[in-house]
Amino acid sequence: RKWSVSSKTVTEVNGGCVASSSIQEARLKAKAKRKLRKNSSRDSGRGDSLSDNGDVLKGSAAAPTSPKSKLMDRKTRLGKGRGLPKKGGAGGKGVWGRSGELYEPVKVDEKDPNFDEDQENCVYETVVPPLEESDFEKTVAPIVQEYFEHGDTNEVAELLSELNLGPMRSEVPSLAVSLALEAKASHRELTSRLLADLCGSVLSHRDMEKSFDKLLVELPDLVLDTPGAPQLVGQFIARAVNDQILSKTYIDGYRGKVDCEYARAALDRAVVLLKMSKGGLRIDGQWSIGGGQRSVTQLIKEVNLLLKEYILSGDLKEAERCLRDLEVPHFHHEFVYEAIVMVLESKGEKMFKMILQLLKSLSVSSIITVDQIRRGYERVYMDIAEINIDVPRAYYLLEQFVEKSFNMEIVGMKLRDKCPRRRKRLVSEGDGEVVEMERF
Repeated sequence: RKWSVSSKTVTEVNGGCVASSSIQEARLKAKAKRKLRKNSSRDSGRGDSLSDNGDVLKGSAAAPTSPKSKLMDRKTRLGKGRGLPKKGGAGGKGVWGRSGELYEPVKVDEKDPNFDEDQENCVYETVVPPLEESDFEKTVAPIVQEYFEHGDTNEVAELLSELNLGPMRSEVPSLAVSLALEAKASHRELTSRLLADLCGSVLSHRDMEKSFDKLLVELPDLVLDTPGAPQLVGQFIARAVNDQILSKTYIDGYRGKVDCEYARAALDRAVVLLKMSKGGLRIDGQWSIGGGQRSVTQLIKEVNLLLKEYILSGDLKEAERCLRDLEVPHFHHEFVYEAIVMVLESKGEKMFKMILQLLKSLSVSSIITVDQIRRGYERVYMDIAEINIDVPRAYYLLEQFVEKSFNMEIVGMKLRDKCPRRRKRLVSEGDGEVVEMERF
């Protein structure tokens, strides 16, 4: 029921009378409060408030409880919460709790219903799963190939002990030997040393026998990649018997039982080497030693022997092969030095021309690098005064040799100009043999 009283509309609600104007004002105030609550995080620093009419008053003098800056505002954006820092000041990027807070070991509560006394006393150990056959070669082959570079058997033993080889343990020697067959002679020597060091600590004698049995069976396949595999495997067997890796009766166990011609050739080679060892042959030096493991004195002797053989035969290809087999690219400057000194000490033109051809061939094939050639020539320049004591014509011969080397593009102009020259003696110097070195 509605009626008008002094220009106001009055509504009867549940037996009471409420003015329509007061309802409208309440709605406006509620709307203003919702809007203010929605924007509280942005407008909290401005101190907004509501008037009696429900209007929002800007810049009220009321002091806000949150910081004025938006960046420093720690309040939630949803308009909820008490405006306190998150996690009590222990949150944030790179924060591990409150400042000055110390963490102590948590004491086990024996009254806890989840407490298990057996679990507290147990010991945890790392369990390495057995290496599968499909992953064996991928895991062990890099270890052996890296060993060919550093030559440390202790590191290989340590790496293998960390693996759970299981039944694949006997496959290690056969894999190492098969990789060595395709490598250099020095790598075969390293492989023989590796087998000797692994036997007893990582591998057993039975593992070694199984591995060589497998090599003899796989020889027909190995010959496809390495034609000389039977002889090389025979040398490995002889070396293993000599190092007491294999028993002396190992070869006798195959007598009359071998049908494969390659396995028979390998065993015959091993028998011959063992018989020769009784006559004084050292089996432990059959592979030769890698260049980096030789002494300097031994390397110099081998370089001189190589040069003398080349002068006698004149075979450039054989000289290149022998120099490459030395495996000492860092020591090629000694080869250049000894070759030039041999020319200076000779009396004929034959050696002069042959050494020039040899150095030219080695330079073109890049067996000897430009840096090694430069170092070899500079060493001769430094020692020419001492060489001249034994060879009076050393300065003249060196000038001729360096000039020919420059014409054949063995050396450059800068290295040619560094060649020491003897100046002519002046009359005022008398009969004294005064020699002055000029360096450009």
